[in-house]
Amino acid sequence: MKNKITIIGCPKLDKTDYSVKLTTILKNNNIKSVTVVRMEVPCCGGIESATITALKNCGKLIPWEVITLSTDGVILEA
Repeated sequence: MKNKITIIGCPKLDKTDYSVKLTTILKNNNIKSVTVVRMEVPCCGGIESATITALKNCGKLIPWEVITLSTDGVILEA
């Protein structure tokens, strides 16, 4: 992801509340936009949900988008 800072996580495998960590990152840095790239599998919805929660809780208006990939890498939604 050229010219982007990438954060990777798996809500199914990592037993942590990503929304808390992401809220802190968004509050304490000059983030211009957020792009969530997730797979179509249901468990990846957790990272999307955590990001939306963090965006609501950070106290800033930050543009964001979600890109959904199939399990074989095809862009399904952008």
